[in-house]
Amino acid sequence: MECLICNSPMFFFFTKKYEEAPFDSFMEEIGEVYYYKCPNCGFTLSKTHRDLSNEQWEKLNFDYHTHSEKVKISNKRQGNPPPYLEQAFMIKVLVENEIIDSTSFVDFAGGYGTLSNILNKYFKMLLPVFDPYVQNNDRNIYISKENLSKYKTVINSALFEHITTRETFDDINNCVADDGCMIIHTVVCENIPNDTNWFYLRQPVHCAFHTNKSMTLLMEQWGYQSSIYCPLSKCWVLFKKEVANIQEKINLINNEFQSEYLIYKIGFVDYWKGF
Repeated sequence: MECLICNSPMFFFFTKKYEEAPFDSFMEEIGEVYYYKCPNCGFTLSKTHRDLSNEQWEKLNFDYHTHSEKVKISNKRQGNPPPYLEQAFMIKVLVENEIIDSTSFVDFAGGYGTLSNILNKYFKMLLPVFDPYVQNNDRNIYISKENLSKYKTVINSALFEHITTRETFDDINNCVADDGCMIIHTVVCENIPNDTNWFYLRQPVHCAFHTNKSMTLLMEQWGYQSSIYCPLSKCWVLFKKEVANIQEKINLINNEFQSEYLIYKIGFVDYWKGF
């Protein structure tokens, strides 16, 4: 199996059997999961998930996300949901400081539109949603696959850990305009731990795990120049082209908030080094 990021041969890393309810029932027919790791860039992928049929993959996603919606409604959290409020606030801050463009943006694979709902209700911003599995929701503006185009800002929250093909990664990037940016929320660390109890493996739909090196390579391959990381929203913003006076704008924001709210760097902001 070749690495989706750098095409190096991947090697067996470890296996995991899901025994926690209700995930054990979701994974009963799939069985034990085999993870492979790239020795060059560290990217780690579930070969088991990659080899699922479209029907199996869709059923697993349907079962998991239907369950997640039910526990969300009942206020019984299970899993590690994205910090949607902090993400919405970050987007508002970046728009107000003319760092990103909200006149042309989309939430790629935005699910039931949680981020879009928060932006609309609390910040009066309309964020259209595209999702291959959720096609209709009265609270949001949904874009069909046929109507996807190029956008100045493409958001994907908790998506990069669900992808099993390079084609899907490239499909997301292909929606970004030549002078646009991509906002990513996922876990990116220095090294993927060899630990079946690692918190990011808990969700049975998580199958792809990224390192600082693999994300740096993706940025270079796709032609992004620089990035911002926001620790509170746990989001990276990748820029195809340099934003005018971006460091001065970030300094102003950080001074206003009296904190290191945003971190800027040429290349990828390799913030998480400790694990």
